[in-house]
Amino acid sequence: MASDAAEAEGAPRRRRGRPARALGREGPGARERILLAAREEFAARGYDKTSVRGIGRTARVDPALVHHYFGSKEQVFAAAIELSFEPAAQVADLVSQSPEHAGERLARLFLGVWENPATKAPLLAVLRSAVTHEAAAAVLREVVLRTVLERVATNLDVPNPKLRAELAGAQMVGIAMLRYVIEVEPLATADASEIVELVAPNLQRYLTGP
Repeated sequence: MASDAAEAEGAPRRRRGRPARALGREGPGARERILLAAREEFAARGYDKTSVRGIGRTARVDPALVHHYFGSKEQVFAAAIELSFEPAAQVADLVSQSPEHAGERLARLFLGVWENPATKAPLLAVLRSAVTHEAAAAVLREVVLRTVLERVATNLDVPNPKLRAELAGAQMVGIAMLRYVIEVEPLATADASEIVELVAPNLQRYLTGP
C-alpha cells in the first residue's frame, strides 16, 4: 500500500480538459488525424448524427483531445468544412489573374471540386447538413464568406463587389444542390464542361458586368 501511495504521489498529474498521453495518443499528426476523421464522420453521418466521441474513435484519440484542439462539435465542424474548402480558396487568385475570364474559371474550379470524389463527399454532407440544421448553416455561411466570397470580392474592381460575389456563389451553390443533392435531370448527368459553358457568361456578368 505504501509503495502504491508513493507511486501515486510520484506520478504526473493530469491537467483538466486533456486526456492522458497514452490514452489520448497525442503526438505529431494528432490534430490532422482529428480533422480528417471529422470530415469523414460528417460526410458519412451528417451533422446531427456525428458526435465528438465518434470523431475521437475514428481518429484513434480520446474525445477529450478533440475538445482540447477544437472546443465544441460546432467548432470542429467549422474546421472540417474549411479543410474541404481549401481548393475553393483558389477562386480569389483566379479572379485577380484575368477578370475577363473569371466566370469561366470560377465555374470550372467549382465543378472540379465537386466532381472530385475526394472532396465531393464531405462537401455533400456539408450542404445537406446546412439545409436541415441551423448550427451547420451558420458555420457554412461563415466559412464560405470568409474563405471564398470575401476573397473574391476583394479582387473585384467593380461597384458592390461583395454582393456580386455572393450572387455568383448563390448560383454555384444552387447548381450543387440540384446536381449533387437533389439530382434533378438532366442537370444531374450533364457533362461538366457543358455546364461550365452555359453558366460562365452569367457568372461573368455578376463578377465584372455593368
